[in-house]
Order: sequence, then structure tokens, then C-alpha cells
Amino acid sequence: MTSASTDQTFSPGELTQLTPRISRLVAPNAGPMTGPGTNTYLIKGAGPNDPVTVVDPGPALEAHVVAIMNALDGRQLQAVLVTHTHRDHSPAASVLHERLGMARWGRVSHYAQFQDQTFVPDHPVDESTVVVGNGYRLRAVLTPGHASNHVCWYLEEERALFTGDHILGTVSPVILPPDGDMRDYLLSMDRLKAMPLEHLFPGHGPVLTQPARVIEGLIRHRLAREAKIVRTLRSMDDVTIAELVIVVYADVSADLHQWASYSLHAHLLKLSHEGIVEERHSRWRLLQPEILGSQV
Repeated sequence: MTSASTDQTFSPGELTQLTPRISRLVAPNAGPMTGPGTNTYLIKGAGPNDPVTVVDPGPALEAHVVAIMNALDGRQLQAVLVTHTHRDHSPAASVLHERLGMARWGRVSHYAQFQDQTFVPDHPVDESTVVVGNGYRLRAVLTPGHASNHVCWYLEEERALFTGDHILGTVSPVILPPDGDMRDYLLSMDRLKAMPLEHLFPGHGPVLTQPARVIEGLIRHRLAREAKIVRTLRSMDDVTIAELVIVVYADVSADLHQWASYSLHAHLLKLSHEGIVEERHSRWRLLQPEILGSQV
């Protein structure tokens, strides 16, 4: 589904130079939903003593915060950019702000579930936001879907996109309603298709090459999953999400079905908005199945 570079270094606390401007630290929070850990990226300017910008500082684990500070190597931390405020991506921003006083850039979600309540942006981000360093510009690209406040950051000089959880290194992201929205996710993916991209730097997993192929693959994956939902509802109508996830996500370990049910719910909400399915008393049914066979 995706194509990765030969980048395979994921040792927590080890600084990996990815390009002359970009290096990466991996947080020590590996797990089923975080892969090898959260990727924290450091972007440095053209001069050896220029301030550093960090993208996604990660969880507020002391070892990771210290690793970020050590990686500065005496340079100033001028800004921390956050892709979204899930608790594996943004909590270290508050710790770094307390210790170093740098500015925090990002957006706040209106939903509390799964969110880092400590994150308060010094600079709320919108479509016009640009963060400038010596020899580089990082432009905010609003990409709601995985979360309503999700932002990718585009490094113009390298045609590189820091994708947070919008695009991951080896798997497709979970969409978490009500904050996450499948319609928004697919619209955001369509928007990225039009961008001049050479590399994707995800929030988890390896750097990705061939961005157009990766994006198209993720869109196809989502649409194929959606088609499977419709086929399944045609054969076992009036079912709960718990019943549906067993069939629709039969290719996914049962240990992950609870997380898969969030994406399944997001797909169902999208299909409901389109008039293809409906919910009654927490049970889902297909509308006009004889018409929809040729549509999905």
C-alpha cells in the first residue's frame, strides 16, 4: 500500500540525520498504535548556530524531552509545530515551553477524547500560517480527518511534508469520530494529491518516497474498505458495529478490532451522510440495496 525509503533506524533517543536540514528522534513509546514510537523532527537553518524548529515533540516522557534538548546541541529552540493534539504527539510541547520558553504552533480540538488538554498554542494555525527559519519556510496545510485539528507542515525547500497521523509510514491511520471525519479525511487526501511532493515524513514509521503513489494507495484502501462495508450490509443487514467489524476487518488482528471500529464508524457516518446507510437504535442497515450495487 505504501512505498518506503531505506530509512530503518528507530532507536529511541538516537538522532538520525535524514537530510541536511532534517533530523529525527523517536520517542520511547512503541506500541500497537504507535509503531516504533512517535517521530519528532528537528529542522535546522543554514548556519551552524541557527535556531531549530521541532515538528511533533511527542509525549511528555522525560527521557524524550531530554533527548530533544540534547539534540539542540546548544542552539536555540525557536518553535514547536504540532500536527494534532493526540497524547502521543503534543504533550512535550508544554514541557519544552516551560523549560525553554519557545513558541507553540498548532490547533485545538473541540473534543476532549484522546486529546492533550495541556496544549495551548501561542500561535493558532490557519491556512495562511508560515513559520520561517534561516533558509527554510514551513507552511501549514490543514488536513482534518484523523482529527479535526490536524495540520500537515510543508517544507517548501525540500518539497517535504510532515504528515503527523494523516499519512503513516506502514499502515493507514485510524479515523476517530466525532472528532475524526472520513469525508474530511478523503477530501484532505485529494488536496495533497495536487501538491508538489518528493518525500513524506510521517508521525510514525519510515520516511516515504513516491508520495503520489502512497496517497493514491491510501485513497484506494479507504474506498475498498467502504465497498466491503456495503457488500457486508447487503448480506447481513441491521447489525451493530461490533458485529460488523468482525467481518469487515477480518484481515485485521482481533486485538485491534476496538480501534478498527472507530474507522468503521467513520465510514458508516460518511455513508449515512450520502444516504447509503442509516442507523436505528445503534444498528445499521443499507438503504435501497438494489440500486447501490453499481455505485459502490
